[in-house]
Amino acid sequence: MEEELILKTTNLTKSFGDRVAVSNINLNIYKGDIYGFLGPNGAGKSTTLRMILTLIKPTSGTIEIFGKDLNQNRREILSKIGSIVEKPDFYKYLSAEKNIEIFGQYSGFNFSKSKIYEVLEFVGLKGREKSIVKTYSHGMKQRLGLAQALIHNPDLIILDEPTTGLDPQGIIELRNLILHLKNEGKTIFLSSHILSEIELIATRMVIIDQGKTIAEGKMDDLLNKNDLKVTFSLYHPDMNQVQSLIAESAFNSHFESYKGNQFIFKASELETALINSFFVEHQIQVIGIDSRTKLEDLFLDLTHYHPLNNN
Repeated sequence: MEEELILKTTNLTKSFGDRVAVSNINLNIYKGDIYGFLGPNGAGKSTTLRMILTLIKPTSGTIEIFGKDLNQNRREILSKIGSIVEKPDFYKYLSAEKNIEIFGQYSGFNFSKSKIYEVLEFVGLKGREKSIVKTYSHGMKQRLGLAQALIHNPDLIILDEPTTGLDPQGIIELRNLILHLKNEGKTIFLSSHILSEIELIATRMVIIDQGKTIAEGKMDDLLNKNDLKVTFSLYHPDMNQVQSLIAESAFNSHFESYKGNQFIFKASELETALINSFFVEHQIQVIGIDSRTKLEDLFLDLTHYHPLNNN
Protein backbone atom coordinates (compact mmCIF):
# COMPACT_ATOMS: atom_id res chain seq x y z
CA MET A 1 0.00 0.00 0.00
CA GLU A 2 1.32 3.41 -0.96
CA GLU A 3 2.15 5.66 1.97
CA GLU A 4 0.10 8.83 2.40
CA LEU A 5 2.24 11.96 2.13
CA ILE A 6 1.27 14.42 4.86
CA LEU A 7 3.83 17.20 4.46
CA LYS A 8 6.00 17.96 1.45
CA THR A 9 8.31 20.90 0.88
CA THR A 10 9.91 21.51 -2.49
CA ASN A 11 13.03 23.69 -2.74
CA LEU A 12 11.91 25.65 0.32
CA THR A 13 14.15 28.70 0.69
CA LYS A 14 14.25 31.70 3.03
CA SER A 15 16.64 34.64 2.84
CA PHE A 16 17.01 37.56 5.21
CA GLY A 17 18.73 40.17 3.09
CA ASP A 18 21.99 38.66 1.87
CA ARG A 19 21.86 35.80 4.40
CA VAL A 20 20.30 32.55 3.20
CA ALA A 21 18.83 30.89 6.31
CA VAL A 22 17.20 27.95 4.48
CA SER A 23 18.26 26.75 1.04
CA ASN A 24 16.19 24.38 -1.12
CA ILE A 25 14.93 22.17 1.72
CA ASN A 26 12.96 19.12 0.53
CA LEU A 27 11.01 17.27 3.22
CA ASN A 28 8.74 14.25 2.82
CA ILE A 29 6.71 13.33 5.92
CA TYR A 30 4.24 10.44 5.72
CA LYS A 31 1.16 9.56 7.76
CA GLY A 32 2.11 7.96 11.08
CA ASP A 33 5.71 9.15 10.93
CA ILE A 34 7.65 10.38 13.92
CA TYR A 35 9.89 12.58 11.84
CA GLY A 36 13.09 13.77 13.53
CA PHE A 37 14.33 17.22 12.55
CA LEU A 38 18.01 17.67 13.47
CA GLY A 39 20.73 20.23 12.99
CA PRO A 40 23.22 22.36 14.93
CA ASN A 41 22.20 25.71 16.39
CA GLY A 42 21.62 28.17 13.57
CA ALA A 43 21.09 25.43 10.97
CA GLY A 44 17.69 26.80 9.93
CA LYS A 45 15.34 24.49 11.84
CA SER A 46 13.22 27.17 13.50
CA THR A 47 13.03 29.17 10.27
CA THR A 48 11.77 26.07 8.44
CA LEU A 49 9.15 25.38 11.10
CA ARG A 50 7.98 28.98 11.04
CA MET A 51 7.50 28.83 7.28
CA ILE A 52 5.47 25.62 7.60
CA LEU A 53 3.26 27.29 10.23
CA THR A 54 2.92 30.45 8.04
CA LEU A 55 4.59 32.62 10.68
CA ILE A 56 7.02 33.85 8.03
CA LYS A 57 6.82 33.71 4.23
CA PRO A 58 9.24 31.65 2.15
CA THR A 59 11.45 33.49 -0.31
CA SER A 60 10.81 30.67 -2.77
CA GLY A 61 9.65 27.05 -2.92
CA THR A 62 6.37 25.40 -2.04
CA ILE A 63 4.75 23.69 0.96
CA GLU A 64 2.02 21.07 0.59
CA ILE A 65 0.22 19.69 3.64
CA PHE A 66 -2.51 17.03 3.47
CA GLY A 67 -2.07 17.10 -0.29
CA LYS A 68 -2.97 20.79 -0.60
CA ASP A 69 -0.98 23.93 -1.26
CA LEU A 70 -0.46 25.71 2.07
CA ASN A 71 -0.55 29.16 0.55
CA GLN A 72 -3.98 28.57 -1.01
CA ASN A 73 -5.56 26.54 1.83
CA ARG A 74 -3.99 28.13 4.90
CA ARG A 75 -6.98 28.23 7.28
CA GLU A 76 -8.18 24.70 6.49
CA ILE A 77 -4.70 23.20 6.85
CA LEU A 78 -3.73 25.01 10.05
CA SER A 79 -6.95 23.85 11.72
CA LYS A 80 -5.58 20.30 11.49
CA ILE A 81 -2.14 21.14 12.92
CA GLY A 82 -1.07 21.41 16.55
CA SER A 83 2.29 22.92 17.41
CA ILE A 84 4.79 24.07 19.98
CA VAL A 85 7.42 26.32 18.43
CA GLU A 86 10.14 27.54 20.80
CA LYS A 87 8.74 28.60 24.20
CA PRO A 88 4.96 28.33 24.73
CA ASP A 89 3.37 31.59 25.88
CA PHE A 90 0.36 31.93 28.18
CA TYR A 91 -1.66 34.35 30.28
CA LYS A 92 0.37 33.85 33.45
CA TYR A 93 -2.30 35.10 35.86
CA LEU A 94 -5.00 32.79 34.51
CA SER A 95 -5.43 29.09 35.19
CA ALA A 96 -4.38 26.32 32.82
CA GLU A 97 -8.04 25.56 32.20
CA LYS A 98 -8.79 29.20 31.30
CA ASN A 99 -5.75 29.44 29.02
CA ILE A 100 -6.92 26.43 27.00
CA GLU A 101 -10.44 27.85 26.85
CA ILE A 102 -9.20 31.20 25.51
CA PHE A 103 -6.95 29.44 22.99
CA GLY A 104 -10.02 27.61 21.72
CA GLN A 105 -11.98 30.85 21.34
CA TYR A 106 -9.14 32.50 19.41
CA SER A 107 -8.81 29.42 17.18
CA GLY A 108 -12.51 29.10 16.45
CA PHE A 109 -13.11 26.05 18.67
CA ASN A 110 -15.48 25.63 21.59
CA PHE A 111 -13.99 23.08 23.98
CA SER A 112 -16.08 21.57 26.75
CA LYS A 113 -14.69 21.57 30.28
CA SER A 114 -14.52 17.77 30.22
CA LYS A 115 -12.42 17.88 27.01
CA ILE A 116 -10.04 20.44 28.57
CA TYR A 117 -9.65 18.32 31.71
CA GLU A 118 -9.11 15.22 29.60
CA VAL A 119 -6.20 16.70 27.63
CA LEU A 120 -4.63 18.25 30.74
CA GLU A 121 -4.68 14.83 32.40
CA PHE A 122 -3.21 13.32 29.23
CA VAL A 123 -0.13 15.58 29.48
CA GLY A 124 0.31 15.03 33.21
CA LEU A 125 -1.35 18.14 34.68
CA LYS A 126 -4.21 16.44 36.49
CA GLY A 127 -4.94 18.27 39.74
CA ARG A 128 -3.38 21.53 38.53
CA GLU A 129 -6.13 22.54 36.09
CA LYS A 130 -7.21 25.53 38.20
CA SER A 131 -3.72 26.63 39.26
CA ILE A 132 -2.60 29.90 37.74
CA VAL A 133 0.18 29.45 35.21
CA LYS A 134 2.51 31.78 37.12
CA THR A 135 2.89 29.02 39.72
CA TYR A 136 3.93 26.45 37.11
CA SER A 137 7.49 25.23 36.71
CA HIS A 138 9.15 25.50 33.31
CA GLY A 139 8.48 21.83 32.67
CA MET A 140 4.80 22.21 33.57
CA LYS A 141 4.51 25.08 31.09
CA GLN A 142 5.94 22.78 28.43
CA ARG A 143 3.22 20.26 29.30
CA LEU A 144 0.57 22.97 29.08
CA GLY A 145 1.94 23.97 25.68
CA LEU A 146 1.58 20.37 24.58
CA ALA A 147 -2.01 20.29 25.85
CA GLN A 148 -2.72 23.43 23.83
CA ALA A 149 -1.24 21.74 20.75
CA LEU A 150 -3.39 18.62 21.20
CA ILE A 151 -6.72 20.01 22.40
CA HIS A 152 -8.31 20.20 18.93
CA ASN A 153 -7.25 16.64 17.99
CA PRO A 154 -4.88 17.62 15.14
CA ASP A 155 -3.68 15.20 12.47
CA LEU A 156 -0.17 16.72 12.27
CA ILE A 157 1.70 17.70 15.45
CA ILE A 158 4.80 19.91 15.18
CA LEU A 159 7.00 19.99 18.28
CA ASP A 160 10.05 22.23 18.54
CA GLU A 161 12.29 21.13 21.45
CA PRO A 162 9.35 19.82 23.54
CA THR A 163 11.64 18.32 26.22
CA THR A 164 13.07 21.70 27.25
CA GLY A 165 12.82 22.02 31.02
CA LEU A 166 11.63 18.45 31.58
CA ASP A 167 13.36 16.20 34.09
CA PRO A 168 14.38 12.65 33.06
CA GLN A 169 11.03 11.23 34.16
CA GLY A 170 9.23 13.93 32.19
CA ILE A 171 11.28 13.11 29.09
CA ILE A 172 10.32 9.43 29.38
CA GLU A 173 6.65 10.35 29.83
CA LEU A 174 6.77 12.64 26.78
CA ARG A 175 8.41 9.87 24.74
CA ASN A 176 5.61 7.48 25.68
CA LEU A 177 3.03 10.14 24.91
CA ILE A 178 4.49 10.69 21.41
CA LEU A 179 4.49 6.94 20.77
CA HIS A 180 0.86 6.81 21.94
CA LEU A 181 -0.05 9.58 19.50
CA LYS A 182 1.68 7.69 16.69
CA ASN A 183 -0.32 4.57 17.57
CA GLU A 184 -3.47 6.69 17.24
CA GLY A 185 -2.48 7.48 13.65
CA LYS A 186 -1.07 10.95 14.31
CA THR A 187 1.95 12.30 12.44
CA ILE A 188 4.62 14.00 14.55
CA PHE A 189 7.27 16.41 13.25
CA LEU A 190 9.81 16.55 16.08
CA SER A 191 12.73 18.98 16.33
CA SER A 192 15.11 18.09 19.14
CA HIS A 193 18.72 18.37 20.30
CA ILE A 194 18.42 15.13 22.28
CA LEU A 195 19.75 12.70 19.70
CA SER A 196 19.17 9.64 21.86
CA GLU A 197 15.43 10.41 21.99
CA ILE A 198 15.22 10.83 18.21
CA GLU A 199 17.07 7.55 17.76
CA LEU A 200 14.63 5.77 20.09
CA ILE A 201 11.37 6.89 18.52
CA ALA A 202 11.80 8.42 15.05
CA THR A 203 10.79 6.49 11.93
CA ARG A 204 12.29 9.02 9.51
CA MET A 205 14.54 12.01 9.95
CA VAL A 206 16.34 14.85 8.26
CA ILE A 207 19.59 16.54 9.23
CA ILE A 208 20.19 20.08 8.02
CA ASP A 209 23.27 22.25 8.35
CA GLN A 210 23.78 25.86 7.27
CA GLY A 211 20.27 25.84 5.81
CA LYS A 212 20.82 22.80 3.59
CA THR A 213 19.70 19.18 3.77
CA ILE A 214 22.66 16.86 4.33
CA ALA A 215 20.74 13.63 5.06
CA GLU A 216 17.10 12.57 4.84
CA GLY A 217 15.27 9.26 4.87
CA LYS A 218 14.17 6.29 6.98
CA MET A 219 16.07 5.77 10.22
CA ASP A 220 16.93 2.16 9.36
CA ASP A 221 18.39 3.23 6.03
CA LEU A 222 20.47 6.04 7.51
CA LEU A 223 21.77 4.16 10.54
CA ASN A 224 23.83 1.04 9.92
CA LYS A 225 23.49 -1.20 12.97
CA ASN A 226 26.59 -3.12 11.92
CA ASP A 227 28.85 -0.08 11.96
CA LEU A 228 29.30 1.14 15.54
CA LYS A 229 32.20 3.22 16.81
CA VAL A 230 33.45 1.35 19.88
CA THR A 231 36.10 2.62 22.30
CA PHE A 232 37.87 0.08 24.53
CA SER A 233 39.62 1.48 27.59
CA LEU A 234 42.44 -0.95 28.41
CA TYR A 235 45.03 -1.62 31.07
CA HIS A 236 48.36 -3.19 30.02
CA PRO A 237 52.01 -2.35 30.84
CA ASP A 238 52.91 -1.98 27.16
CA MET A 239 50.32 -0.33 24.89
CA ASN A 240 52.62 -0.69 21.86
CA GLN A 241 52.47 -4.44 22.39
CA VAL A 242 48.68 -4.23 22.46
CA GLN A 243 48.73 -2.41 19.14
CA SER A 244 51.05 -5.08 17.68
CA LEU A 245 48.70 -7.85 18.83
CA ILE A 246 45.77 -6.10 17.18
CA ALA A 247 47.74 -5.63 13.95
CA GLU A 248 48.37 -9.38 13.79
CA SER A 249 44.78 -10.32 14.62
CA ALA A 250 41.61 -10.76 12.56
CA PHE A 251 40.32 -7.52 14.09
CA ASN A 252 42.94 -5.27 12.51
CA SER A 253 40.53 -4.35 9.69
CA HIS A 254 38.14 -2.95 12.32
CA PHE A 255 40.84 -0.99 14.18
CA GLU A 256 40.86 2.79 13.65
CA SER A 257 43.19 4.45 16.14
CA TYR A 258 44.36 4.63 19.71
CA LYS A 259 45.42 7.32 22.15
CA GLY A 260 46.76 6.50 25.57
CA ASN A 261 44.80 3.52 26.79
CA GLN A 262 41.81 4.02 24.47
CA PHE A 263 41.52 1.89 21.34
CA ILE A 264 38.80 2.70 18.80
CA PHE A 265 37.19 0.15 16.48
CA LYS A 266 34.42 0.14 13.89
CA ALA A 267 32.42 -2.95 14.75
CA SER A 268 29.01 -4.54 15.05
CA GLU A 269 27.60 -5.58 18.43
CA LEU A 270 28.73 -9.19 17.86
CA GLU A 271 32.20 -8.10 16.75
CA THR A 272 32.46 -5.91 19.87
CA ALA A 273 31.92 -9.00 22.02
CA LEU A 274 34.55 -10.94 20.04
CA ILE A 275 37.09 -8.12 20.36
CA ASN A 276 36.48 -8.05 24.10
CA SER A 277 37.11 -11.81 24.27
CA PHE A 278 40.32 -11.32 22.28
CA PHE A 279 41.66 -8.86 24.84
CA VAL A 280 40.73 -11.13 27.76
CA GLU A 281 42.42 -14.13 26.09
CA HIS A 282 45.63 -12.10 25.77
CA GLN A 283 45.48 -10.97 29.41
CA ILE A 284 44.71 -7.37 28.48
CA GLN A 285 42.35 -5.89 31.05
CA VAL A 286 39.26 -4.19 29.63
CA ILE A 287 38.27 -1.47 32.07
CA GLY A 288 35.59 0.14 29.91
CA ILE A 289 33.67 -0.18 26.63
CA ASP A 290 31.93 2.84 25.16
CA SER A 291 29.70 2.27 22.13
CA ARG A 292 28.61 5.72 20.99
CA THR A 293 25.08 5.98 19.65
CA LYS A 294 24.85 5.52 15.92
CA LEU A 295 22.81 8.67 15.39
CA GLU A 296 25.33 10.73 17.34
CA ASP A 297 28.10 9.43 15.09
CA LEU A 298 26.13 10.23 11.94
CA PHE A 299 25.26 13.71 13.22
CA LEU A 300 28.84 14.55 14.20
CA ASP A 301 30.29 13.14 10.98
CA LEU A 302 27.87 15.02 8.71
CA THR A 303 27.83 18.36 10.52
CA HIS A 304 31.41 18.40 11.85
CA TYR A 305 29.74 19.68 15.01
CA HIS A 306 31.54 19.67 18.35
CA PRO A 307 29.41 20.62 21.39
CA LEU A 308 32.32 22.28 23.23
CA ASN A 309 32.76 24.73 20.36
CA ASN A 310 29.09 25.76 20.15
CA ASN A 311 27.12 27.88 22.57
